[in-house]
Amino acid sequence: MKYTFNSQPLYYQLVDFLKNQIENKLLVHDKLPSEREIEKRFGVSRTTVRLALQELESDGYVYRRHGKGTFVSELSKQTADLAGVYSFTEQMKKLGRKPQTHILAFEQVEADKQVAEALQTSLGETVYKLKRLRLADDEPLMVETSYLPVKPFLSLTKELLLQKPLYDVFSDDFEQKIRLADEEFYASIATKEDAEILQIYSGSPVLHLSRLTYNMKNEVIEFTLSIARADQFHYKIRHVRN
Repeated sequence: MKYTFNSQPLYYQLVDFLKNQIENKLLVHDKLPSEREIEKRFGVSRTTVRLALQELESDGYVYRRHGKGTFVSELSKQTADLAGVYSFTEQMKKLGRKPQTHILAFEQVEADKQVAEALQTSLGETVYKLKRLRLADDEPLMVETSYLPVKPFLSLTKELLLQKPLYDVFSDDFEQKIRLADEEFYASIATKEDAEILQIYSGSPVLHLSRLTYNMKNEVIEFTLSIARADQFHYKIRHVRN
C-alpha cells in the first residue's frame, strides 16, 4: 500500500513523515526501511529518497553504516554537550553509555609548525603523539590525536595510558592539574580514512575540534585535534551578557 502525499513537494513531505516516525515511533539505533522499501512504499524516486535521508543525516536524525543501512541517531533523542567537557569518559558515563578507548598509536615525533606553536615549543622539538579511537557502547564516535610536551611527562608509557583516562594520568601520575581548556570547532566532511575508522560514509558530516589544555601554571600540556561524528555530538554554548 502506497502512502498518499498532499499537495506539498514530495521531498519535504517525505522528510517530515520520516522525522515524525523517528521522534514518535522509533527508538535510538532502530533501523529505517531500505531506500528501495521507502521508494516502493511512498511511490517516490530513488533520488528523492536519498535526498531526504541526506537531510535527516545532516540534521542529526539518522546515521548510516556502509553496507548495513540507516539508523536512528542518538542526537534525535539526547545530545552530548561538548562545551566544558574535559573528559570523554565522564561525559559518556553521564549519558548512561559505556565508554571505551582504543589506542591507535603512541610515539615520539618532531613537532611541526602547528604543533610547536600550539605547545609553545620549538620547531622540531620531540613531543608525544597519541592517537585514540573513542567509542560508546562499542560504537565509534571520535578520533583524537593528542600532542603532549615530553618534559612534564617523562615516564609516560602506553601501558600507563591503557590503565586509566588521560586526564587521570595527568593528575594521578604527574601532578598536572587542569586549570582550563580552550576549544574551537568547525563543521566538515569525513575523509575516506576517518570514515573507515568511524564506520560512516566518506563525505558524511563531522565536527573538527581543536583543544588546548592548560595546567595551573598556565602552561599548555595538551594539544588535541579531534574528528567527531556529527550525528552523535551537538555543540552547545551559553553566552551571558553582563
